[in-house]
Amino acid sequence: MKFLPMKKQLLFSLFTCCLIWSAVAQIQTPEQFLGYKPGDRFTPHHRMVDYFEHVAANNPNVKLIQYGETNEKRPLIIAIFSSTENMAMLEEIRTDNLKRAGLMEGNPIHSIPVNWMSFNVHGNESVGMEAAISAFYTLANPANSKSQEWLKNQVIIMDPAINPDGRDRYSNWYNQKMNTTLQPDLQSMEHNEPWPGGRANHYLFDLNRDWAWQVQVESQARLKMYQQWMPQLHLDFHEQGINNPFYMAPAAEPLHEQLSPFQHEFQDIFGRNTAKYFDEMGRFYFTKERFDLLYPSYGDSYPMFNGAIGMTIEQGGGGQAGRGGFNSVGDTVTLSYRIEGHYTAALSAAEVTSQNSKRLLDEFTKFYKDNSSNPKGKYKSFVIKAESNPAQVAKLLELLDKNGIRYGKAGAKSGLKGFSYGTGKSETFATSAEDIVVSAYQPKSVLTQVFFEPNPQLNDSITYDITSWSMPYAYNLEAFAVETRLDPSGAYEKPAFVANVAGKTPVAYIAGWNGTRDAAFLAALLNQGIRVKYPEFPFEVEGKSFPAGSLLITKGGNEYVVDFDRKVTETANKFGLTLATTMSGYMDKGKDFGSPNIRVIQAPKVALVGGQGTNSLGFGEIWHFFEKELNYPLSTLELENMGRYDLSKYDVIIMPSTRGGGLNKAAQDLVTDWVKAGGKLIAIDGALNFFANKEGFALKTFDTDDEKKAAEKANEALSKQERLAPFTEGERLAISGGAAGAIYQVAMDQTHPLGYGTGGKFYTLKNNSSKYAYLTDGVNAGKIISNDSYRTGYIGYKIKSSMGGSMAIGAENQGRGEIIYFVDNPIFRGFWESGKLVLSNAIFMVGQ
Repeated sequence: MKFLPMKKQLLFSLFTCCLIWSAVAQIQTPEQFLGYKPGDRFTPHHRMVDYFEHVAANNPNVKLIQYGETNEKRPLIIAIFSSTENMAMLEEIRTDNLKRAGLMEGNPIHSIPVNWMSFNVHGNESVGMEAAISAFYTLANPANSKSQEWLKNQVIIMDPAINPDGRDRYSNWYNQKMNTTLQPDLQSMEHNEPWPGGRANHYLFDLNRDWAWQVQVESQARLKMYQQWMPQLHLDFHEQGINNPFYMAPAAEPLHEQLSPFQHEFQDIFGRNTAKYFDEMGRFYFTKERFDLLYPSYGDSYPMFNGAIGMTIEQGGGGQAGRGGFNSVGDTVTLSYRIEGHYTAALSAAEVTSQNSKRLLDEFTKFYKDNSSNPKGKYKSFVIKAESNPAQVAKLLELLDKNGIRYGKAGAKSGLKGFSYGTGKSETFATSAEDIVVSAYQPKSVLTQVFFEPNPQLNDSITYDITSWSMPYAYNLEAFAVETRLDPSGAYEKPAFVANVAGKTPVAYIAGWNGTRDAAFLAALLNQGIRVKYPEFPFEVEGKSFPAGSLLITKGGNEYVVDFDRKVTETANKFGLTLATTMSGYMDKGKDFGSPNIRVIQAPKVALVGGQGTNSLGFGEIWHFFEKELNYPLSTLELENMGRYDLSKYDVIIMPSTRGGGLNKAAQDLVTDWVKAGGKLIAIDGALNFFANKEGFALKTFDTDDEKKAAEKANEALSKQERLAPFTEGERLAISGGAAGAIYQVAMDQTHPLGYGTGGKFYTLKNNSSKYAYLTDGVNAGKIISNDSYRTGYIGYKIKSSMGGSMAIGAENQGRGEIIYFVDNPIFRGFWESGKLVLSNAIFMVGQ
């Protein structure tokens, strides 16, 4: 640090004191600024921003940064504040953390940890932003001697609303419905949100499941900022059901094996410190239950795997509580009471950070030093075979780049032994010069191991989320996990793209069909009115081979397109696609371009069913996929109105998972008639229940009546056994018939359009207990061949042994139309990348 001369130091100190004195006089309390007491009503997001700007304008030790913007154009902001001395060297404090993590060369200069607090990741967990306003005033108030003392030993970064769109969806609705006189009756309208609720963001994504995958713009912007700071502490403020008082760290099992002893210890330090204040106030709380640290994309686990102390804080109340609601014992849980809980936890975090500042920094440094030099996991290196699917490899590398995970060229090596993700067994293999190696001997060692671990260790089957997520499965790539160190032979250079140039018009431009990029290219061509075809069989022409499902953009049939060559080549260049061309429609092998087996892809008019009774997250995933990845028109329909729509306007209708009654009889008849008249219905997950075991449909949950009787008999025997089990084992027994992210290899029929581009296999992520028999009257395009197709993840013993020999993806003809069945969600949370291609097959290829 550079020191000022004594005279200048004195002048600087006097100047700063004057500013702070002025700030004390001018900073208004939240009540003074907003015009109501915290807890009297919900604050609109823009008024919170106004208040943060007010405090920042009147306190020189507060820096406000807009780090992004939501889909609905609301600002994403953080407030950074500390002592005068620390703010003067803020940039050095930031880069110190990068140096401690090995992400930047050099040695740290200062010893100031960073404490990051995030509120309202779930919009209807509505106390979050209200508590952030109150905590911000106290912590940033120059007149508060206690908080000012804490700030000498830390920089606080506060994100008051991670999810402004969801927050305003809830608060605007609630402020319109609430009674002026407090009404705690939970049957009252203000306590019952309509679909889809305020929990998720604009595209109905759960942002607390998106930290690692960064599918959404809020996550992308936040994680870009997070990577620039790499804090030592991250608190994620939530709400839970109204009947649960308050949860705080330490977390529950399963706890990931990569967590360090100090990360466990500090959670306990925080928990005990916060409990001390709760005990004084007579407030109830619980720890070490329900909220685990396994899935890597939470707001507590992701920071943990990045060396911080990540902690979830859960106040009882949630969207149902509103300004105040009765809990199960008749107490009124008010908004002001809930604010007090989060406010207290935030101040406790600031206090323990100040008390443990040196140790937080020392242990953070140790975390990175130890893991980068001696990775803890079984597998030390991960090899991605470059030839497996270049389009999907490119998408995976984008994700690694977002997370700061390093990789390089594997180089040519033979005689290697590793776990094959494809076979689920240990095998000998060799690498080529173009293969990619991701070594755990790097700064982001822990995150690397977590992303690629083939089989996460599950200490307890009762978990809050999915139990497997390994990237080679999500991207459907050939890969190996190696128990020894493999260093890159050099920097990996992404294949150079050679731009397409419009010249003499060929008979056809030919594009691959391997990933989301190709589907987006197809959508862009269709949006421009360009006719595209695909071959039902592989072909060879002019010495080049192409698989079934390749995209053909032929001169014939596109004569009406003005500037045809320029539009095709410029569109391909936009997506980074190198097109092949041919000057002949006469094939060396396969069907000529004039064959009836060359299918025209008619641009489909697509509708997506949502509304009450549908899974809002599943709806949002498809909505986002169409708008942000395909950029293709999509109509959205209400499930409860399906019996009244003119369905003839649509070629394709997609039904995400549903619950409850779903379609009424009139709607079911209308939809069935629409399919028989030539429509294509894509049913996903719970939507299959509309057709399973119903007369007139081939979808069955059992093969034969004998199998059905045997299953019923087995279930009856299990039920008797369970009735004798201890009462406390009830939850564990209940999940023994379910799945929580179990991965199965699915054999894909590459001769059917649903199998195009898959290479003959797909990995399905199973989050339900559904098992369907092979279709006897239809196409079993994706099959779980046997129980050996299981790869990883939790699935209960009641169903695991019978999952083999079942359909995962199928198609059934109904009249002139077709129903496509996806037993599992193919694009789960938008990060199950390989499923996007299979869904695109269903949308664009099937039935042409």
